[in-house]
Amino acid sequence: MNRRRFLKASAIMGTAVTVGDTVFSSIKNKVFAKEPETKDSKAQGAAAMQKLTGETMEKVSSYIAGSQKTDLPENVVKKAKHHIMDTLAAVVSGSALRPGQFAAEFVKTQGGVEEALVAGTKTITSAINAALANGMMAHSDETDDSHEKSLTHPGAAVVPAAMAISDRAGADGRTFLKGVVAGYDIGCRITQALGVDQLDTHSHSTHALGEVFGAATAAASILQLSQGKAKIVLSYTGQQASGVTYWQRDPEHIEKAFVFGGMPARNGVTSALFVQAGFTGVSDIFSGQNNFLTAFSPDPDPKQLFDGLGNRYEVVQTNIKRFSVGSPIQAPLDAVLLLREKYHLKPQDVARIVVHVPPGARAGGRVVDSREMPDVNIQYILAVALLDGTLTFEAAHSYKRMSDPAVVPLRKLVSVVLDPTLDTSITTRQAAVYLTTTKGETLKEHVLHVRGTTANPMTDAEVEKKCRDLFEPVLGRERTSKVVEMIWNIEKVRNMREFWPLLRS
Repeated sequence: MNRRRFLKASAIMGTAVTVGDTVFSSIKNKVFAKEPETKDSKAQGAAAMQKLTGETMEKVSSYIAGSQKTDLPENVVKKAKHHIMDTLAAVVSGSALRPGQFAAEFVKTQGGVEEALVAGTKTITSAINAALANGMMAHSDETDDSHEKSLTHPGAAVVPAAMAISDRAGADGRTFLKGVVAGYDIGCRITQALGVDQLDTHSHSTHALGEVFGAATAAASILQLSQGKAKIVLSYTGQQASGVTYWQRDPEHIEKAFVFGGMPARNGVTSALFVQAGFTGVSDIFSGQNNFLTAFSPDPDPKQLFDGLGNRYEVVQTNIKRFSVGSPIQAPLDAVLLLREKYHLKPQDVARIVVHVPPGARAGGRVVDSREMPDVNIQYILAVALLDGTLTFEAAHSYKRMSDPAVVPLRKLVSVVLDPTLDTSITTRQAAVYLTTTKGETLKEHVLHVRGTTANPMTDAEVEKKCRDLFEPVLGRERTSKVVEMIWNIEKVRNMREFWPLLRS
């Protein structure tokens, strides 16, 4: 029964309940009567079901089970190292932010078998608890990576889940890296198979749905579960798949950190450990009656789950953020900095800034417009960029500067326009910035591909510099250098627990 009919039923029953059982029964039968199926609805349902065959599960589970036996191309290994370093930097820096601190304090009270490290702390707890805490730390702010087509932040859940399972299992670095790559591959394909726009229309969080499958896949891969067991892992993962987009109203990034990182990492690890412990379950959630795909989408495309699997690696298609701010702010920020430098602008030269972004969930313009948190508030970030000529991690997270007398007037000059004329076939995360000067001149900068995106990737040196800046305030320079060196040579790490002395507080 849809929402409109439910509200109608509630309203009618609320006025009719005092009339008597007969009236109530009559109204109930009318309101709750099943809508007759039309030829079109039957045909649509049949067409959707016809696409859902056992082929999907066979190919996905086979890939997971064989992921540790496959040699990865050199470019995939290097890109995976970028994302491992980038996510670990987000975890460590996030341990000093409120969402990460809440998560660390919570799991500390839970005790648990000493299996995995909570980064930035002295706590060693169960793999499930560590995945929760490290996942929330990874998305304590807007430092972590993003995958544009799937509308996910894969690293925030996949890497913490892989860390926790590797710690528990004593896995080596090569096994860990392959698990991470597999996690990106499946997690980023899930929401594309369901339909990103369909999910957003129905308020399902793509970030939570994609990432829980990514985390579960990484864990199952590292545990080297068989194909049959991989199927059951996916089944328990489907039962734990959740997330509603009211996280957009979260004022402090704490619930958002749970939805994007902590919850999917924890649930994915739980699924894998359930099955390793002998839990049985449904062997194919992608076809048959009441399957996962049609539960979340009226018109899923299961081919998206296995198309190019093992040849097209999603970690290569994932973006690393140049700046530690929300993805929709990256292009506008880049544009403002370019305009400032090109025309030697000072804050007092600016009369107005109008930011044009594409409409729709993928562009995310509405998510960053006048938010309470500094790192997802486009008005604040652009104001600071005008003042400072750059954007530091500290400035991006300063609640104090949001009310700075020098910042507030500049914030008021910035507005966001959803512009359907921008060509989203190229990229959705673009921006055209129109800056009007106090002399009446309008300057334009259109940024299609921000540094760090797949079309304009960061170099090894650039990734390392970003991560050092995030690691050092927590770990210090010496330990940071050792962590960075270990990640670049992660194939030589014999046991992932070798990171413990370096990542502890």
